[in-house]
Amino acid sequence: MTNEITDRQKEIINVSLQLIAENGIQGLTIKNIANKIGFTESAIYRHYENKIQILIAILDFFKDNSERFFANELQTNSSAISKIENLYLVHFKSFAVTPSLVAVIFSEEIFRNETVLVEKVQLIMQNTLTLMTGIIEMGQKNNEIRIDIPAVALCTIIMGSLRMFVKQWQMSNFSFDLVIKGAEFINSIKILIKN
Repeated sequence: MTNEITDRQKEIINVSLQLIAENGIQGLTIKNIANKIGFTESAIYRHYENKIQILIAILDFFKDNSERFFANELQTNSSAISKIENLYLVHFKSFAVTPSLVAVIFSEEIFRNETVLVEKVQLIMQNTLTLMTGIIEMGQKNNEIRIDIPAVALCTIIMGSLRMFVKQWQMSNFSFDLVIKGAEFINSIKILIKN
């Protein structure tokens, strides 16, 4: 988990997400953040050294939430398939509340020249793959999930389809209800992975 952030840092993160939602990642500048909050640019710099530090904070915010979602689900006694379904749903709900997160989380191509951001996204992906693979292996052991496909491959299929589905929602300018359509989509995933 990351260090606790201040209320002012939360405000900067929220405004940054608003700017990304309105103008894309290129709209995120210290000047735009300062203007939107009504601060001087130097006031922003007291909390974050630069735009990269703000993007790191956004990625940490997502990472912490995602880890919390997994931790909550891993503590339940529900089946592996129910855990996967619940994880999909909480992520869909999180993206529906803050759509601009999608622009940051699924934009690793924009980060190509920023090693620290690439490494942060890779860490999030690796943690997610490890946790999801563990859930799938548990489901395979309990005869809930098909065993003819290795857990790692099923994990890639599940996580890749989640990414594609959320990107379709984003690219359609959020034209459908992510949570409602997402629940339908999850049913298809369950059919694919059930034993």
